[in-house]
Amino acid sequence: MSCPMDDKKCLGIKLPFLVIIVKNMEQYFTFEIQIVDDKGIKRRFRASNYQVEARVKPFVCTMPMRLDDGWNQVQFNLADFVKRAYGTNYVETVRITIHANCRLRRIYFADRLYTEEEVPQEFRLFLPVAGDEVPAAITAEETAL
Repeated sequence: MSCPMDDKKCLGIKLPFLVIIVKNMEQYFTFEIQIVDDKGIKRRFRASNYQVEARVKPFVCTMPMRLDDGWNQVQFNLADFVKRAYGTNYVETVRITIHANCRLRRIYFADRLYTEEEVPQEFRLFLPVAGDEVPAAITAEETAL
């Protein structure tokens, strides 16, 4: 799944934090972010749970990712990764691609990392149980997944 679908178009998102809420399906999972840096160069960051070591090449950086059982919140600081990998500054996100073998609840960009209390309920990793303030994980049985 890619956004935007048309290769000639771009997202143009300038917010530096990417958050993905994904369910670990005990299978290989990969996502890829294409960005533009302050030198005008398009670069890709690919994170996957089958990668064993990080590699930085001129136009692509691959890195390992570990997912816990159940739902996970992956927080990706694009500005920090661009600075560390290439010594340049993040300008915008051009494209995001999610490869198969996962369940997604939400993908969003933010200007900073927010606490669970600061984000709307539908953006949270855990949702409150009806009539109770204690967070609970959503299970496959509850959502019929």
